Amino acid sequence: MTGRRDGPLMRSGSSSHSFWKSRIAVAIAVGVALGCVFTFLFPHGLFSVAGPSLQNGRLIKADFQGESSSSSSESSERMSMLKSEYVAVSQKNAELKKEVRKLIEKLKLAEQGKDQAQKQVLALGKQQKAGPFGTVKGSRTNPTVVPDESVNPRLAKILEEVAVNRELIVALANLNVKEMLEVWFTNIKRVGITNYLVVALDEDIAKFCESNAVPVYKRDPDEGVDSIGRTGGNHAVSGLKFRILREFLQLGYSVLLSDVDIVYLQNPFDHLYRDSDVESMTDGHDNRTAYGFNDVFDEPGMGWARYAHTMRIWVYNSGFFYIRPTIPSIELLDRVAARLSREKAWDQAVFNEELFCPSHNGYDGLHAARRTMDFYLFMNSKVLFKTVRKDASLSKIKPVIVHVNYHPDKLPRMKAVVEFYVNGKEDALKPFPDGSKW
Repeated sequence: MTGRRDGPLMRSGSSSHSFWKSRIAVAIAVGVALGCVFTFLFPHGLFSVAGPSLQNGRLIKADFQGESSSSSSESSERMSMLKSEYVAVSQKNAELKKEVRKLIEKLKLAEQGKDQAQKQVLALGKQQKAGPFGTVKGSRTNPTVVPDESVNPRLAKILEEVAVNRELIVALANLNVKEMLEVWFTNIKRVGITNYLVVALDEDIAKFCESNAVPVYKRDPDEGVDSIGRTGGNHAVSGLKFRILREFLQLGYSVLLSDVDIVYLQNPFDHLYRDSDVESMTDGHDNRTAYGFNDVFDEPGMGWARYAHTMRIWVYNSGFFYIRPTIPSIELLDRVAARLSREKAWDQAVFNEELFCPSHNGYDGLHAARRTMDFYLFMNSKVLFKTVRKDASLSKIKPVIVHVNYHPDKLPRMKAVVEFYVNGKEDALKPFPDGSKW
Protein backbone atom coordinates (compact mmCIF):
# COMPACT_ATOMS: atom_id res chain seq x y z
CA MET A 1 0.00 0.00 0.00
CA THR A 2 2.96 2.01 -0.09
CA GLY A 3 2.49 3.52 -3.56
CA ARG A 4 4.58 6.37 -5.12
CA ARG A 5 3.45 9.82 -4.23
CA ASP A 6 4.96 12.99 -5.80
CA GLY A 7 5.79 15.77 -3.45
CA PRO A 8 4.77 19.38 -4.04
CA LEU A 9 8.17 20.26 -5.50
CA MET A 10 7.94 17.66 -8.18
CA ARG A 11 4.42 18.68 -9.16
CA SER A 12 5.50 22.29 -9.46
CA GLY A 13 8.42 21.52 -11.80
CA SER A 14 6.16 19.58 -14.15
CA SER A 15 3.54 22.36 -14.51
CA SER A 16 6.26 25.00 -15.08
CA HIS A 17 7.68 22.99 -17.95
CA SER A 18 4.27 22.81 -19.63
CA PHE A 19 3.80 26.61 -19.20
CA TRP A 20 7.04 27.47 -21.00
CA LYS A 21 6.16 25.18 -23.90
CA SER A 22 2.82 26.95 -24.34
CA ARG A 23 4.50 30.40 -24.39
CA ILE A 24 6.91 29.34 -27.13
CA ALA A 25 4.02 28.06 -29.21
CA VAL A 26 2.16 31.36 -28.82
CA ALA A 27 5.28 33.36 -29.82
CA ILE A 28 5.71 31.28 -32.97
CA ALA A 29 2.07 31.79 -33.88
CA VAL A 30 2.29 35.55 -33.35
CA GLY A 31 5.47 35.72 -35.47
CA VAL A 32 3.84 33.86 -38.32
CA ALA A 33 0.79 36.13 -38.13
CA LEU A 34 2.92 39.31 -38.17
CA GLY A 35 4.90 37.96 -41.11
CA CYS A 36 1.70 37.50 -43.06
CA VAL A 37 0.55 41.02 -42.25
CA PHE A 38 3.86 42.64 -43.30
CA THR A 39 3.95 40.51 -46.43
CA PHE A 40 0.53 41.84 -47.34
CA LEU A 41 1.26 45.47 -46.50
CA PHE A 42 4.84 45.69 -47.83
CA PRO A 43 5.11 43.37 -50.82
CA HIS A 44 8.48 44.95 -51.86
CA GLY A 45 9.96 44.55 -48.41
CA LEU A 46 10.02 46.87 -45.42
CA PHE A 47 13.43 48.45 -46.30
CA SER A 48 13.02 48.70 -50.09
CA VAL A 49 12.40 52.45 -50.02
CA ALA A 50 14.32 53.20 -53.17
CA GLY A 51 12.56 50.59 -55.16
CA PRO A 52 9.55 52.61 -56.31
CA SER A 53 11.72 55.70 -56.92
CA LEU A 54 14.09 53.78 -59.10
CA GLN A 55 11.24 52.33 -61.03
CA ASN A 56 9.63 55.71 -61.41
CA GLY A 57 13.02 57.12 -62.44
CA ARG A 58 13.28 54.51 -65.16
CA LEU A 59 9.82 55.45 -66.37
CA ILE A 60 10.62 59.16 -66.34
CA LYS A 61 13.89 58.57 -68.16
CA ALA A 62 12.12 56.53 -70.74
CA ASP A 63 9.50 59.23 -71.18
CA PHE A 64 12.20 61.95 -71.42
CA GLN A 65 14.05 60.01 -74.07
CA GLY A 66 10.84 59.72 -75.94
CA GLU A 67 10.16 63.40 -75.69
CA SER A 68 13.75 64.27 -76.70
CA SER A 69 13.40 62.10 -79.70
CA SER A 70 10.12 63.75 -80.66
CA SER A 71 11.35 67.33 -80.03
CA SER A 72 14.59 67.01 -82.04
CA SER A 73 12.64 67.47 -85.22
CA GLU A 74 11.32 70.83 -83.94
CA SER A 75 14.66 72.21 -82.66
CA SER A 76 15.71 74.01 -85.85
CA GLU A 77 12.36 75.74 -86.17
CA ARG A 78 12.46 76.72 -82.52
CA MET A 79 16.03 78.03 -82.88
CA SER A 80 15.04 80.28 -85.78
CA MET A 81 12.15 81.65 -83.80
CA LEU A 82 14.40 82.33 -80.80
CA LYS A 83 16.90 84.17 -83.01
CA SER A 84 14.24 86.50 -84.37
CA GLU A 85 12.95 87.12 -80.86
CA TYR A 86 16.51 87.86 -79.71
CA VAL A 87 16.99 90.47 -82.44
CA ALA A 88 13.71 92.16 -81.54
CA VAL A 89 14.55 92.14 -77.84
CA SER A 90 18.06 93.53 -78.53
CA GLN A 91 16.62 96.47 -80.45
CA LYS A 92 14.13 97.16 -77.70
CA ASN A 93 16.91 96.87 -75.11
CA ALA A 94 18.99 99.49 -76.94
CA GLU A 95 16.06 101.90 -76.91
CA LEU A 96 15.47 101.26 -73.23
CA LYS A 97 19.16 101.90 -72.47
CA LYS A 98 18.91 105.33 -74.12
CA GLU A 99 15.87 106.17 -72.04
CA VAL A 100 17.60 104.92 -68.89
CA ARG A 101 20.63 107.13 -69.60
CA LYS A 102 18.37 110.15 -69.98
CA LEU A 103 16.55 109.34 -66.76
CA ILE A 104 19.84 108.82 -64.90
CA GLU A 105 21.05 112.22 -66.11
CA LYS A 106 17.85 113.88 -64.88
CA LEU A 107 18.16 112.06 -61.57
CA LYS A 108 21.76 113.19 -61.15
CA LEU A 109 20.76 116.77 -61.81
CA ALA A 110 17.94 116.52 -59.29
CA GLU A 111 20.26 114.98 -56.69
CA GLN A 112 22.87 117.60 -57.47
CA GLY A 113 20.35 120.37 -56.91
CA LYS A 114 19.26 118.77 -53.66
CA ASP A 115 22.86 118.41 -52.52
CA GLN A 116 23.61 122.04 -53.33
CA ALA A 117 20.52 123.19 -51.46
CA GLN A 118 21.72 121.27 -48.43
CA LYS A 119 25.21 122.74 -48.77
CA GLN A 120 23.79 126.22 -49.06
CA VAL A 121 21.83 125.71 -45.87
CA LEU A 122 25.02 124.58 -44.16
CA ALA A 123 26.90 127.55 -45.57
CA LEU A 124 24.30 129.97 -44.32
CA GLY A 125 24.27 128.25 -40.94
CA LYS A 126 21.80 128.98 -38.20
CA GLN A 127 19.58 132.01 -38.16
CA GLN A 128 21.43 135.02 -36.85
CA LYS A 129 20.53 138.38 -35.44
CA ALA A 130 21.46 141.39 -37.51
CA GLY A 131 24.54 143.21 -36.27
CA PRO A 132 24.94 146.95 -35.67
CA PHE A 133 24.16 149.41 -38.46
CA GLY A 134 26.73 149.31 -41.23
CA THR A 135 28.22 145.96 -40.23
CA VAL A 136 25.80 143.59 -41.96
CA LYS A 137 27.02 141.94 -45.14
CA GLY A 138 25.23 139.22 -47.09
CA SER A 139 26.89 136.23 -48.72
CA ARG A 140 27.32 136.52 -52.47
CA THR A 141 29.60 133.53 -53.08
CA ASN A 142 27.62 130.40 -53.85
CA PRO A 143 29.08 126.94 -53.11
CA THR A 144 30.46 124.95 -56.01
CA VAL A 145 28.82 121.79 -57.32
CA VAL A 146 30.06 118.30 -56.54
CA PRO A 147 32.24 117.24 -59.51
CA ASP A 148 30.67 114.49 -61.62
CA GLU A 149 33.28 112.80 -63.84
CA SER A 150 30.69 110.43 -65.32
CA VAL A 151 29.42 113.36 -67.41
CA ASN A 152 32.46 113.15 -69.68
CA PRO A 153 35.33 110.90 -68.50
CA ARG A 154 37.51 111.77 -71.50
CA LEU A 155 37.22 115.52 -70.92
CA ALA A 156 37.73 114.99 -67.19
CA LYS A 157 41.08 113.35 -67.89
CA ILE A 158 42.18 116.24 -70.15
CA LEU A 159 41.16 118.88 -67.63
CA GLU A 160 43.02 117.08 -64.87
CA GLU A 161 46.21 117.54 -66.88
CA VAL A 162 45.58 121.07 -68.19
CA ALA A 163 43.83 122.97 -65.37
CA VAL A 164 45.64 124.79 -62.57
CA ASN A 165 43.75 125.06 -59.28
CA ARG A 166 40.71 123.67 -61.12
CA GLU A 167 40.44 126.62 -63.50
CA LEU A 168 41.46 127.26 -67.10
CA ILE A 169 40.93 129.44 -70.19
CA VAL A 170 38.67 127.86 -72.82
CA ALA A 171 38.15 129.01 -76.42
CA LEU A 172 36.03 127.56 -79.22
CA ALA A 173 37.47 127.68 -82.73
CA ASN A 174 36.87 126.46 -86.26
CA LEU A 175 38.84 126.90 -89.47
CA ASN A 176 37.29 130.33 -90.12
CA VAL A 177 39.28 131.90 -87.25
CA LYS A 178 42.57 130.06 -87.74
CA GLU A 179 44.76 133.19 -88.15
CA MET A 180 43.27 134.94 -85.11
CA LEU A 181 43.60 131.73 -83.12
CA GLU A 182 47.33 131.67 -83.86
CA VAL A 183 47.76 135.23 -82.52
CA TRP A 184 45.61 134.22 -79.53
CA PHE A 185 47.64 131.21 -78.40
CA THR A 186 51.01 132.74 -79.35
CA ASN A 187 50.49 135.54 -76.82
CA ILE A 188 49.07 133.17 -74.21
CA LYS A 189 52.29 131.16 -74.45
CA ARG A 190 54.40 134.32 -74.36
CA VAL A 191 52.77 135.43 -71.10
CA GLY A 192 53.46 132.02 -69.57
CA ILE A 193 49.88 130.79 -69.19
CA THR A 194 49.69 127.00 -69.24
CA ASN A 195 46.11 126.32 -68.21
CA TYR A 196 44.25 126.91 -71.47
CA LEU A 197 42.36 124.68 -73.89
CA VAL A 198 40.98 125.01 -77.40
CA VAL A 199 37.71 123.26 -78.15
CA ALA A 200 38.16 122.34 -81.81
CA LEU A 201 34.94 122.46 -83.81
CA ASP A 202 36.46 120.78 -86.85
CA GLU A 203 39.25 118.34 -87.62
CA ASP A 204 41.47 120.95 -89.31
CA ILE A 205 41.67 123.09 -86.17
CA ALA A 206 42.32 120.02 -84.03
CA LYS A 207 45.32 119.11 -86.22
CA PHE A 208 46.49 122.74 -86.31
CA CYS A 209 46.53 122.92 -82.52
CA GLU A 210 48.30 119.59 -82.18
CA SER A 211 51.00 120.68 -84.63
CA ASN A 212 51.59 123.83 -82.53
CA ALA A 213 51.63 122.04 -79.15
CA VAL A 214 48.37 123.71 -78.12
CA PRO A 215 46.11 121.75 -75.72
CA VAL A 216 43.04 120.78 -77.71
CA TYR A 217 39.81 118.93 -77.13
CA LYS A 218 37.75 117.51 -79.99
CA ARG A 219 34.22 116.77 -78.89
CA ASP A 220 32.38 113.56 -79.60
CA PRO A 221 30.19 113.76 -82.73
CA ASP A 222 27.00 115.77 -82.24
CA GLU A 223 25.29 116.89 -85.43
CA GLY A 224 23.39 119.66 -83.66
CA VAL A 225 26.69 121.25 -82.64
CA ASP A 226 28.99 120.03 -85.41
CA SER A 227 26.95 121.48 -88.30
CA ILE A 228 27.28 124.97 -86.79
CA GLY A 229 30.84 124.40 -85.64
CA ARG A 230 32.10 123.48 -89.11
CA THR A 231 30.60 126.35 -91.10
CA GLY A 232 29.14 128.86 -88.62
CA GLY A 233 30.25 132.46 -88.42
CA ASN A 234 31.51 134.28 -85.35
CA HIS A 235 28.12 134.82 -83.70
CA ALA A 236 26.82 131.33 -84.51
CA VAL A 237 29.91 129.69 -83.03
CA SER A 238 29.76 132.01 -80.04
CA GLY A 239 26.29 130.70 -79.23
CA LEU A 240 27.58 127.13 -78.97
CA LYS A 241 29.73 127.85 -75.95
CA PHE A 242 26.79 127.89 -73.56
CA ARG A 243 26.03 124.26 -74.39
CA ILE A 244 29.65 123.14 -74.41
CA LEU A 245 30.71 124.90 -71.19
CA ARG A 246 28.11 123.04 -69.16
CA GLU A 247 30.23 119.88 -69.03
CA PHE A 248 33.25 121.83 -67.75
CA LEU A 249 31.19 123.19 -64.87
CA GLN A 250 29.63 119.81 -64.10
CA LEU A 251 33.14 118.41 -63.82
CA GLY A 252 33.83 121.04 -61.15
CA TYR A 253 36.09 123.46 -63.07
CA SER A 254 35.95 127.25 -63.22
CA VAL A 255 36.26 128.52 -66.78
CA LEU A 256 37.56 131.78 -68.19
CA LEU A 257 35.67 131.75 -71.47
CA SER A 258 37.58 133.55 -74.21
CA ASP A 259 36.86 134.53 -77.79
CA VAL A 260 39.89 134.26 -80.08
CA ASP A 261 39.94 137.97 -81.03
CA ILE A 262 41.72 138.68 -77.75
CA VAL A 263 45.38 139.56 -77.12
CA TYR A 264 46.77 138.41 -73.74
CA LEU A 265 49.31 140.76 -72.16
CA GLN A 266 49.22 139.47 -68.55
CA ASN A 267 47.96 136.40 -66.76
CA PRO A 268 44.24 137.08 -66.09
CA PHE A 269 44.10 134.62 -63.18
CA ASP A 270 46.20 137.08 -61.17
CA HIS A 271 43.44 139.69 -61.45
CA LEU A 272 40.22 137.82 -60.62
CA TYR A 273 38.14 138.18 -57.45
CA ARG A 274 36.34 134.79 -57.66
CA ASP A 275 33.58 135.95 -55.33
CA SER A 276 30.69 135.75 -57.80
CA ASP A 277 29.07 133.23 -60.08
CA VAL A 278 29.95 135.31 -63.15
CA GLU A 279 32.80 137.82 -63.44
CA SER A 280 32.68 139.49 -66.83
CA MET A 281 34.35 142.19 -68.88
CA THR A 282 32.09 145.04 -69.95
CA ASP A 283 31.27 146.71 -73.23
CA GLY A 284 31.20 149.98 -71.31
CA HIS A 285 33.86 152.59 -72.00
CA ASP A 286 33.86 154.69 -68.80
CA ASN A 287 32.83 154.45 -65.16
CA ARG A 288 29.18 155.26 -65.86
CA THR A 289 28.64 152.87 -68.74
CA ALA A 290 30.76 150.09 -67.25
CA TYR A 291 29.45 150.10 -63.70
CA GLY A 292 25.99 151.64 -64.00
CA PHE A 293 24.44 155.07 -63.71
CA ASN A 294 21.19 156.90 -62.98
CA ASP A 295 19.69 157.90 -66.33
CA VAL A 296 16.89 160.48 -66.21
CA PHE A 297 14.15 160.13 -68.80
CA ASP A 298 12.39 163.40 -69.61
CA GLU A 299 8.72 163.38 -70.60
CA PRO A 300 7.46 167.03 -70.57
CA GLY A 301 3.83 166.00 -71.05
CA MET A 302 3.80 164.55 -67.52
CA GLY A 303 4.21 168.04 -66.02
CA TRP A 304 5.41 167.82 -62.42
CA ALA A 305 6.41 164.14 -62.92
CA ARG A 306 8.18 164.73 -66.24
CA TYR A 307 11.48 163.27 -64.98
CA ALA A 308 11.67 159.50 -64.55
CA HIS A 309 14.83 158.05 -63.09
CA THR A 310 16.18 154.81 -64.59
CA MET A 311 19.19 152.65 -63.91
CA ARG A 312 21.37 151.82 -66.87
CA ILE A 313 24.47 149.71 -67.40
CA TRP A 314 26.17 148.66 -70.59
CA VAL A 315 26.08 144.96 -71.27
CA TYR A 316 28.55 142.30 -70.21
CA ASN A 317 30.64 140.89 -73.01
CA SER A 318 29.76 137.24 -73.60
CA GLY A 319 33.12 136.74 -75.30
CA PHE A 320 35.16 137.03 -72.11
CA PHE A 321 33.87 136.05 -68.70
CA TYR A 322 34.91 133.93 -65.74
CA ILE A 323 32.25 131.50 -64.56
CA ARG A 324 32.40 129.36 -61.41
CA PRO A 325 30.90 125.84 -61.19
CA THR A 326 27.80 126.71 -59.18
CA ILE A 327 24.12 125.91 -59.56
CA PRO A 328 23.21 129.48 -60.64
CA SER A 329 26.03 129.40 -63.22
CA ILE A 330 24.82 126.15 -64.73
CA GLU A 331 21.25 127.45 -64.69
CA LEU A 332 22.47 130.52 -66.62
CA LEU A 333 24.06 128.33 -69.30
CA ASP A 334 20.92 126.22 -69.55
CA ARG A 335 18.67 129.26 -69.86
CA VAL A 336 20.76 130.89 -72.57
CA ALA A 337 21.25 127.65 -74.53
CA ALA A 338 17.52 126.86 -74.35
CA ARG A 339 16.52 130.29 -75.65
CA LEU A 340 19.10 130.25 -78.45
CA SER A 341 17.78 126.85 -79.57
CA ARG A 342 14.28 128.25 -80.14
CA GLU A 343 14.89 131.96 -80.84
CA LYS A 344 16.81 133.74 -83.55
CA ALA A 345 18.71 135.98 -81.15
CA TRP A 346 22.19 137.27 -80.43
CA ASP A 347 23.80 135.24 -77.68
CA GLN A 348 25.22 138.32 -75.93
CA ALA A 349 21.78 139.94 -75.67
CA VAL A 350 20.24 136.76 -74.26
CA PHE A 351 23.19 136.30 -71.88
CA ASN A 352 22.62 139.76 -70.38
CA GLU A 353 18.84 139.48 -70.24
CA GLU A 354 19.08 136.28 -68.22
CA LEU A 355 21.71 137.78 -65.92
CA PHE A 356 19.96 141.08 -65.19
CA CYS A 357 16.19 140.76 -65.65
CA PRO A 358 14.49 140.52 -62.23
CA SER A 359 11.71 138.14 -61.27
CA HIS A 360 8.24 139.38 -62.16
CA ASN A 361 4.80 138.06 -62.97
CA GLY A 362 5.25 134.94 -65.10
CA TYR A 363 9.05 135.00 -64.95
CA ASP A 364 11.54 133.80 -62.35
CA GLY A 365 14.77 135.72 -62.56
CA LEU A 366 18.19 134.13 -62.17
CA HIS A 367 19.66 134.40 -58.67
CA ALA A 368 23.29 134.66 -59.74
CA ALA A 369 25.98 136.88 -58.21
CA ARG A 370 27.89 138.95 -60.78
CA ARG A 371 30.92 141.22 -60.87
CA THR A 372 32.09 143.66 -63.55
CA MET A 373 35.79 143.51 -64.42
CA ASP A 374 37.96 146.63 -64.41
CA PHE A 375 37.48 148.05 -67.92
CA TYR A 376 41.04 149.41 -68.07
CA LEU A 377 42.57 146.02 -67.22
CA PHE A 378 40.14 143.93 -69.24
CA MET A 379 39.92 146.37 -72.10
CA ASN A 380 37.57 146.39 -75.06
CA SER A 381 38.74 147.88 -78.34
CA LYS A 382 36.47 150.94 -78.05
CA VAL A 383 38.25 151.96 -74.84
CA LEU A 384 41.64 151.41 -76.47
CA PHE A 385 41.13 153.14 -79.82
CA LYS A 386 38.80 155.93 -78.73
CA THR A 387 40.32 156.86 -75.36
CA VAL A 388 43.51 155.15 -74.17
CA ARG A 389 45.74 155.58 -77.20
CA LYS A 390 45.05 159.35 -77.15
CA ASP A 391 45.94 159.78 -73.47
CA ALA A 392 49.60 159.73 -72.49
CA SER A 393 48.91 158.60 -68.93
CA LEU A 394 46.44 155.88 -69.86
CA SER A 395 48.74 154.63 -72.62
CA LYS A 396 51.28 153.67 -69.96
CA ILE A 397 48.82 151.31 -68.28
CA LYS A 398 49.38 147.75 -69.42
CA PRO A 399 46.05 145.94 -69.66
CA VAL A 400 45.62 142.26 -68.87
CA ILE A 401 43.88 141.64 -72.17
CA VAL A 402 42.63 143.62 -75.13
CA HIS A 403 39.46 142.34 -76.77
CA VAL A 404 38.97 143.54 -80.35
CA ASN A 405 35.20 143.25 -80.07
CA TYR A 406 34.14 146.67 -81.40
CA HIS A 407 35.87 146.41 -84.78
CA PRO A 408 35.41 144.07 -87.74
CA ASP A 409 39.03 144.35 -88.94
CA LYS A 410 40.08 142.15 -86.04
CA LEU A 411 43.30 140.51 -87.20
CA PRO A 412 45.27 143.67 -88.18
CA ARG A 413 44.17 145.42 -84.98
CA MET A 414 45.25 142.40 -82.90
CA LYS A 415 48.67 142.52 -84.52
CA ALA A 416 48.88 146.28 -83.90
CA VAL A 417 48.08 145.71 -80.19
CA VAL A 418 51.00 143.27 -79.99
CA GLU A 419 53.28 145.78 -81.69
CA PHE A 420 52.22 148.57 -79.32
CA TYR A 421 52.24 146.76 -75.97
CA VAL A 422 54.77 143.95 -76.56
CA ASN A 423 57.25 145.34 -79.05
CA GLY A 424 56.98 148.97 -77.90
CA LYS A 425 56.10 150.47 -81.28
CA GLU A 426 54.45 153.73 -80.19
CA ASP A 427 52.73 154.55 -83.48
CA ALA A 428 51.40 151.03 -84.09
CA LEU A 429 47.81 152.03 -83.24
CA LYS A 430 47.74 155.36 -85.09
CA PRO A 431 46.73 154.15 -88.59
CA PHE A 432 43.36 152.87 -87.34
CA PRO A 433 40.20 154.98 -87.04
CA ASP A 434 38.27 155.14 -83.79
CA GLY A 435 35.48 153.06 -85.26
CA SER A 436 35.11 151.17 -88.50
CA LYS A 437 34.60 152.38 -92.05
CA TRP A 438 31.26 150.60 -92.34
